[in-house]
Amino acid sequence: MKLNTLKPAAGSTHSERRIGRGPGSGLGGTSTRGHKGAKARSGYKKKIGFEGGQMPLQRRLPKFGFKNINHVEYQAVNLSALQVMADKGITTISNAEFVAAGFAKAGQLVKVLGNGSLTAKVEVTANAFSKSAEAAIVAAGGTATKL
Repeated sequence: MKLNTLKPAAGSTHSERRIGRGPGSGLGGTSTRGHKGAKARSGYKKKIGFEGGQMPLQRRLPKFGFKNINHVEYQAVNLSALQVMADKGITTISNAEFVAAGFAKAGQLVKVLGNGSLTAKVEVTANAFSKSAEAAIVAAGGTATKL
């Protein structure tokens, strides 16, 4: 087999319809566009959500909800995750260690939550702490530092 001998399988390709090449072609006249209307004109583009003049769905449905522009999104990390890291020998934990361990992505803000138990003494630096998490870290003999 050589590259210059390759060709598509029989019946897998077909020639394009040449539209608007006169009445003898069978595709002249209106050139498969039908009679009149926006779709028959050149330059027609359907707007997103346009339903032919019918009131569009996004205008029929009631509006609800509210997006707070000051909302801060945190990646939650539980005490049990801190215990897992401490078991591996990591005693000083910051955002870089959370990323390396796969508990957060780079650039994400991290909040430590009080789910699980912590027995190891660790120094944790994060963007936020829940009250129960901060209390548990201090009770285990560690420190919780907010960035």
